[in-house]
Amino acid sequence: MKPFSALFIDRDGTVIEDVGYPSDPQQVRLLPGAAEGLRAMRARGVPVVMVTNQSGIGRGRFDRDAFDRVQAEMLARLHDAGADLDAVYVCPHAPEAACECRKPAAGLFERAARELAIDLARALYVGDRLRDVAVGLERGARTAVVATGAPVPEALPPGVLRARDLADAVERALAGATGEGDA
Repeated sequence: MKPFSALFIDRDGTVIEDVGYPSDPQQVRLLPGAAEGLRAMRARGVPVVMVTNQSGIGRGRFDRDAFDRVQAEMLARLHDAGADLDAVYVCPHAPEAACECRKPAAGLFERAARELAIDLARALYVGDRLRDVAVGLERGARTAVVATGAPVPEALPPGVLRARDLADAVERALAGATGEGDA
């Protein structure tokens, strides 16, 4: 049996450097541990699903074509590192839109669950912000916040793993870490 029904990951600050509204493929830099963490889950047959807020589209900072070019570069780099994704779900809306797909809302996660037959309560959620893992927290699932993007709050909710990077989060979650203590 797979250790998790899926790995849900954030993009900016978790898989690639968060440069604030990336619109040029040359801005794509994989973060340390990103490919390793993804490979570890895929080796165990766990689907890897990216869920990303991209408010730069809704705010007019870049268009969908620019997003697609950045995304294609990231996917190519991950592929070259042996770390393909199974699916990508994108919220293009600005926060003011109050949509159901912008994290921390569950819309895109629920869509992924329907389309990919994922049990949301058995998934692992990893991001650099609490909003990236909020859906997992609400369902009592395993969650981890990585220190490769936004500053990690000193006090995390009970059970949330504090990890150096995606590889550390995956390794600790697979080992059964409970979120007590720091990485």
